[in-house]
Amino acid sequence: MPEPDFVDQTLSDQASRSAGNAYRPLAEVMRPRTLEEFVGQSHLIGPGSVLREALVGGHVHSMVLWGPPGTGKTTLARMVATYCDARFQVLSAVTAGVKEVREVVAQAKAIPGKLVLFVDEVHRFNKAQQDGFLPHVEDGTLVLIGATTENPAFELNNALLSRLRVYVLKVLAREDLQLLLENVLSDCERGLGKLNLTLSDYARGCLLGAADGDARRLLNFLEIAAQFATVTDSGHALADEALAEVIGTPLRRFDKGGDLFYDQISALHKSMRGTDPDAVLYWFARMLDGGCDPRYIARRVIRMASEDVGNADPRALNLALDAALTYERLGSPEGELAIAQALVYLACAPKSNAVYKGFNAAMKAACETGTQEVPLHLRNAPTRLARELGHGDNYRYAHDEPGAYASGETYLPDTLQGRRFYHPVERGLEIKIREKLARLRGQASKASDDD
Repeated sequence: MPEPDFVDQTLSDQASRSAGNAYRPLAEVMRPRTLEEFVGQSHLIGPGSVLREALVGGHVHSMVLWGPPGTGKTTLARMVATYCDARFQVLSAVTAGVKEVREVVAQAKAIPGKLVLFVDEVHRFNKAQQDGFLPHVEDGTLVLIGATTENPAFELNNALLSRLRVYVLKVLAREDLQLLLENVLSDCERGLGKLNLTLSDYARGCLLGAADGDARRLLNFLEIAAQFATVTDSGHALADEALAEVIGTPLRRFDKGGDLFYDQISALHKSMRGTDPDAVLYWFARMLDGGCDPRYIARRVIRMASEDVGNADPRALNLALDAALTYERLGSPEGELAIAQALVYLACAPKSNAVYKGFNAAMKAACETGTQEVPLHLRNAPTRLARELGHGDNYRYAHDEPGAYASGETYLPDTLQGRRFYHPVERGLEIKIREKLARLRGQASKASDDD
């Protein structure tokens, strides 16, 4: 099987660096040429996997490659074209539009053979641009491979998505990055093998940690490390003291509006609901480390207090509000401790979603039953006409009743009498609320029977 053209170009560029030709990053030079060289994603291209069997058999199909940066989306797309003996063309949805798509389609129709069109950041195409692919994917004019870091279910329209197979690429495991690092250091043809670069175990650990599952980031670090390495009798070595210059300020994977953002806030919320204060603190720290605005988390904490703790411990809402106010007063980093305190309190507090469920049930009833008349005895009677019409007649003022409770009085519309929306749980303060309501409803039932 012939190697793809980009590999030949890479080797040529590598060999001619000393001659002053165009520079190409190590990440491009080390791009895998075969499935055997591909590191990670064994669930997609491991032995017996659907995609691997398709590639080895030369059966190409349109697809979306969804995953974080540096996980191999572009490389995998190139391999599809290579293994299926197809031409490979790249478009970036950041800069391309309908015009460029039409030009590619025209070339595909004019030149015999298969064409694999790789669209990077495909989620950036709008609906009209995405629709432009439909007939050409449908009739086989081109094979479309889109790459995206965003959830395609949200970012691609259904018509296009129904014609594409979605493959999910995962963050590279530390073992995968370790293998990649060793390959680069030992590869004398394309990697850093000729330098005989020596790294301490500490340096290796720091580089792998800073890469944070991103192969491209690791390769960039290694390329910089080669520049900071000093000559030794046996080759080159990178001093541990130079790691700060190599790594800089490592950034975690975090997007302020995409899947990773909402996955992490979901993990935070569910950890609180599951009474795990340790996980709560971890996810809170992860989001802060990724650059999340603490005010957003503070708002979510207030929501959690009402949704998941509720009346089982009403103090939770006050503490959440106080934490938000404390952050506004103190700012970062002092104010973040108050948010952490509120989160831990919520995690450890008794839980009840009875108010949350009751509110939703009441909203549903209000929507489904339409405009229900307010019973006459509950209506306001500010004027003589209102009183003549019977507004407020026979209303029983609860404070004048024994125990400040008017047994047998009703407050719902006639068609909704007996409906229950709020069901206190057997936890926290709601135990007492439940007992009180049961006692009062028993009195009301007895008063009704006596009537």
